[in-house]
Amino acid sequence: MTHIGIDLGGTKIYGVVLHDGSVAREAKRKTPVRGGPMGVVDAIADVVSQLGGTDGVAGLGIGAPGAVDALGVVQRAPNLPGWDQPFPLGEAVSESLGGLPVAVDNDVNVGTLAELRLGAGQGSADLLGIFVGTGVGGAVVLDGQLRRGPTGVAGELGHVVVRQGGRRCGCGGRGHLEAYAGRWGMEKRARRLASDGRDSFLVDQGKKNRLTSSSFAKALAADDDVTVDLLDEAVAALGTAIASCVALLDLDTVVVGGGLADRLGPDFVARVEKAAREQLFLKDAALRVLPATLGDQGGAMGAARVALESVDGDGR
Repeated sequence: MTHIGIDLGGTKIYGVVLHDGSVAREAKRKTPVRGGPMGVVDAIADVVSQLGGTDGVAGLGIGAPGAVDALGVVQRAPNLPGWDQPFPLGEAVSESLGGLPVAVDNDVNVGTLAELRLGAGQGSADLLGIFVGTGVGGAVVLDGQLRRGPTGVAGELGHVVVRQGGRRCGCGGRGHLEAYAGRWGMEKRARRLASDGRDSFLVDQGKKNRLTSSSFAKALAADDDVTVDLLDEAVAALGTAIASCVALLDLDTVVVGGGLADRLGPDFVARVEKAAREQLFLKDAALRVLPATLGDQGGAMGAARVALESVDGDGR
């Protein structure tokens, strides 16, 4: 069976044709900054055209940032320009493609599904996906199925409290994981330290622009003290969150991906695993903490799998 997967990001729309679990074709374009939701619908149609159109395609899946409900309505997407109101993305894209079945899910959910079915998490039934980038996203798989919850936000690991009364998160809460392990939270902390007189190679790289995952990797390679301290805090916070999730859900696998985690590599994931194991209730639990393996293709591949499982009812 052939399905199309679309990874809808704030700056890029990336699509793949997935045939029998393998990527047959890929295409991408910039996410439009004007035109709002309908501009994005047109851009997705353009990517589908680049992929060869819809002949022989059973369905299309979209991984979208923000909160997505069971009907494919994107309720909130702060990273997409002009999305001020809930928008029925699935319905609109289906109409633009002549009635092709379309399924929409959160981008972290589809990335986790890809790792479960096609990547590092194969063979697991109870899995936590963690994606560490600008923020921290999470998704939960129980009994082999993604769990979305009644409002579609199950697994929002970035907003688990890891330190009571701690640093302010971008959402306004305090002590959330994202404030300690997300790139935005760490950058904010590094700049605060610089304003207090603690200079760093990390901040020097971002005097004119936002810091990237590569900025953190370069600063770590240079043994920059601020970067080392920030990543130590991130590792500890991730370990706390993982141990809490394992205690609550009895998970057997954790897959760690995302731009920052991918750039820092397996050593970072190994440190996260060590921090988690130190806090487990069952110290000898058969828990696997693994780096994600699908990289930049994972989101679109997972979106195609969402289409397959929603259109064909194939839960495996």
